[in-house]
Amino acid sequence: MDKEQEKKIAQLKDKINLDASQLDKIVDDIIAPYTKDLDEYVRFIKEDLLQDGNNPPTEEELDDVCINLPTFIYYASSMQERLGIKEDISKALYKEMYHSARDKIEGGTVADKNSLAELASQEEFIISMLYKRAYKTVCNKVDAAQELLSSCKKVMSRRISEMELTRMSSTGGR
Repeated sequence: MDKEQEKKIAQLKDKINLDASQLDKIVDDIIAPYTKDLDEYVRFIKEDLLQDGNNPPTEEELDDVCINLPTFIYYASSMQERLGIKEDISKALYKEMYHSARDKIEGGTVADKNSLAELASQEEFIISMLYKRAYKTVCNKVDAAQELLSSCKKVMSRRISEMELTRMSSTGGR
């Protein structure tokens, strides 16, 4: 690769990174009202309860997580479905714009009409893509929160089993 090609590639990468960061911000703005509480609670778990590997969460802290996290998951799941509706609407608007633009094009090949229709509906496509990404992000956050809850329950079960074994061995199995 010569210097000119390397320069072009670097410029394209910079443009992609800039565009991606702008679109990431839009997606973050879309999902913020849907996952704000869940995000804050998971951040609390990470920063306050799991910050020190030498001091694992207490039983009371695990109880709180097992009680509170399902509530946040419930509301985020509800919001997820509302976001899904917006995704469906944005997809329908894109298709409507695409077909409307394609119908208005007179003459030319099928490929020409398709290209012009895609160009005319590019903004609607981007909006549709953003809502699709936002919906997937919310789904992934809800799934990850479910996994966190499941892990918490497993830790609690293991601790209960250990306490029962300790109690049984100290009382001689009675």
